[in-house]
Amino acid sequence: MHTSFRTSLTAIALAAALAACGGSSTQATSTHLAAATGATLSSCTDLAAKAAFANTSITSATLAPAGSVTQTLNGVATPMPEHCVVLGKMNERTGVDGRPYAIGFEMRLPRDWNGRFFYQANGGNDSSISGGNAAFGNLPGGGPSSNALLQGYAVISSDAGHVPDATRPGAIAGQVYGLDPQARLDYGYNAVGQLTPMAKNLIKAAYGKGPDRSYIVGCSNGGRHGLVAASRFGDQYDGVLAGAPGYNLPQAAVTQMWDAQALASAAPRGADGRPNIGAGFSDLDLRLVAGKILERCDALDGATDGMVADTARCQATFSLAKDVPTCTASPDGTCLTATQKAALQKVYDGPKDSAGKALYARWSWDPGLAAGGWRVWKLGSATAPGLTATLGAPSMALIFSTPPADPAALTSSGTALLDYALNFSFDTDAAKIYATTDRFKESSMSFMTPATPGRLDTLRGRGGKVLVFHGVSDPVFSFDDTVKWLDALKANYADTPSFARVFAVPGMNHCSGGPATDQFDMLTPLVDWVEKGVEPEAIRATARTASANPGLGTIPAGRSRPLCSWPKVATYAGGNIDDAASFACK
Repeated sequence: MHTSFRTSLTAIALAAALAACGGSSTQATSTHLAAATGATLSSCTDLAAKAAFANTSITSATLAPAGSVTQTLNGVATPMPEHCVVLGKMNERTGVDGRPYAIGFEMRLPRDWNGRFFYQANGGNDSSISGGNAAFGNLPGGGPSSNALLQGYAVISSDAGHVPDATRPGAIAGQVYGLDPQARLDYGYNAVGQLTPMAKNLIKAAYGKGPDRSYIVGCSNGGRHGLVAASRFGDQYDGVLAGAPGYNLPQAAVTQMWDAQALASAAPRGADGRPNIGAGFSDLDLRLVAGKILERCDALDGATDGMVADTARCQATFSLAKDVPTCTASPDGTCLTATQKAALQKVYDGPKDSAGKALYARWSWDPGLAAGGWRVWKLGSATAPGLTATLGAPSMALIFSTPPADPAALTSSGTALLDYALNFSFDTDAAKIYATTDRFKESSMSFMTPATPGRLDTLRGRGGKVLVFHGVSDPVFSFDDTVKWLDALKANYADTPSFARVFAVPGMNHCSGGPATDQFDMLTPLVDWVEKGVEPEAIRATARTASANPGLGTIPAGRSRPLCSWPKVATYAGGNIDDAASFACK
């Protein structure tokens, strides 16, 4: 598409402004909340007595001197500032399965506080407040060089009401909490609902004032937590940063069973007769498909640069059937067999029941499918099935199905988990994510999803903001499903861009990785939007090194791009092709 000289100059000027500020291309809006004001920590070791809260026990409150604790950030062991570390539990009880339960939490409160509360929403099944889930205020994206604690936030992290059952074998130890109805609800939404007022009360006891502004931040299941909080707890949060938000997570689990069966159809069989899913497609096969996507779609944004920025047009341009050669002999990296093409097309079309009804969203074609982050989820290695089967199966069976499966029949062996996925019925088993019983009174599609999809009346009404980012080549949660979420908001609110925006990350896999500019700061633009009324139009992102991101492929380290507010596309305007200043969001 040709643009006028005047338009090109305008685009270059806008992009130059983006580069000059080192972050976001923005415009002001009149709707925003007052900025937070800070305070100094006045209490720590006495918080167990000063911060009493119903059904809550603080087990320890200790002061960590500056530099005594480090977190590795972008490969560097980074010393943390002086802060108070609080450990505690809420709602201790015995579950219907006879196991002990509680909502465990850790809070870290900096000496010099910026007046803001940061709920660190964790990924996966939560299940821990240690290691990578410690309450440092993890920031999403690839290789963040800072965290919320360093920036002065009061941070909480939670296990969402359960820990792995050490008496259970391997893969099902972390999901067996699905046998307890309350543990399911705590995981889905109740832990956030219970912890938020408790944390604000504790912050007030520690600083003499409560937080002026509250943010919830996470990726994957953490992104889901964010969108659920935006819907259920819009009165409690001012800003939501949700990455790869699997807000229809039970449907995505059904999709994992679909993928396993589709990919099994193209896989060789082992001595036991089971399909070797990881061997069904070689790395050469996936690079072939990625290359054909690039041939058809790379230049759609005006730059031939090894990236596909115009995702929407690419879906109408690329055809697996027409653009990828069909083998007449064994695949050799220059073609796919008809069986392989049928299996891959089935995956990208998304799951359906026997009547043809869609059970989840489609997926967007993008060259990131050749990166390791895509393979590890969908296919796995030539000797082991991917996480689609081995992680998705126990979650589907024990957490999202009502009633849950008998864990005795779902051992931790890879073959048992694979068998569950391969025998899954998309008529009878898929329907279990909507089912209830006398014991399990909420279906997984009730407790895992936003309470009012497509509506954010409370958060919108009080000036709150939702910033979402999603990798186009995410193999776990469909980017298309996130676009559906945004479209549902737009159908209800003409002013949706004033409070909710989605940023596509072309090439990126699940939360990070892939041939993408996956290193970015999303928190600062969110805070500026909430507290200054500065609407994010584009957010600067950079490509990490190949050693930090093995899926980078041919993308040069250090390349920068603007990530654009959907449906705008980073369009080449002239200049250095590796510099964000050469692109404008159109």
